[in-house]
Amino acid sequence: MVQALRESNPLEPIPFQIEEIREESLNCFTLTIACGDTPFSFQPGQFNMLYVFGHGEVPISVSGDPAKSHSLVHTIRNVGSVTAALQRLKAGDTVGVRGPFGNSWPLEAIKGKDILVVAGGLGIAPLRPALYHLLANRDDYGNVTLLYGTRTPNTLLFGDELGSWAELINMELTVDSADANWQGHVGIITELLEVRDINPASTVALLCGPEIMMRFCAYALLEKGLDAMQIYLSMERNMKCAIGQCGRCQYGPFFICKDGPVFSFDKVKRLFGIREI
Repeated sequence: MVQALRESNPLEPIPFQIEEIREESLNCFTLTIACGDTPFSFQPGQFNMLYVFGHGEVPISVSGDPAKSHSLVHTIRNVGSVTAALQRLKAGDTVGVRGPFGNSWPLEAIKGKDILVVAGGLGIAPLRPALYHLLANRDDYGNVTLLYGTRTPNTLLFGDELGSWAELINMELTVDSADANWQGHVGIITELLEVRDINPASTVALLCGPEIMMRFCAYALLEKGLDAMQIYLSMERNMKCAIGQCGRCQYGPFFICKDGPVFSFDKVKRLFGIREI
């Protein structure tokens, strides 16, 4: 069984075949991996190490539906040699997978709450499994709102799904720079937060995006009255071993691969103010 292999040797990548590679935007693509007859379970917010034989491996958050265990979906930006090698692969090629690693969004603990999901750029990918879960279990939560910002309309991800999600949850999009066809908000995502009515007593926020964006959004939510323990964010760091041995992902006293990638803001608030970390 795949699960037994992961437990016996977490450093050994398990080969799977690629089912599909779909271009999302310039230098951003979604990789669907077929798991065959062996289910591959994960929790929203966890990540895998994807290995391209002959090139190396990279940590990538799972961006697919956690209810579908016979395929793995990862949305990836081409920013280096390994991600470039991943983008060159084709359906039927083999990729190695280690995982899943890390903790998850606290979806069970926040049942009954209003959920505010704030995503910036590729940060929508680690939040997408949480959104799938929220939509599939809609009666377990209060109001669900998605605020999503990118640089331009062309860099919005999962456009087809955004349209269907807008019928089920509150959603507002923003771009830094618009074209002639854009009808939505133009500006940084904190502007959406500043004008939104939020009940701090019943709201939990899930954030993912560039660190500067998460910092400004977290402080904007604190000004709205949310406690730091009600704000969760997913951190990205360069990870090599994914099991807390190499030290590459150390973040103050934490290792992102073992203690994260999801943290409540009260745990990392002090670290966010230290530029060198």
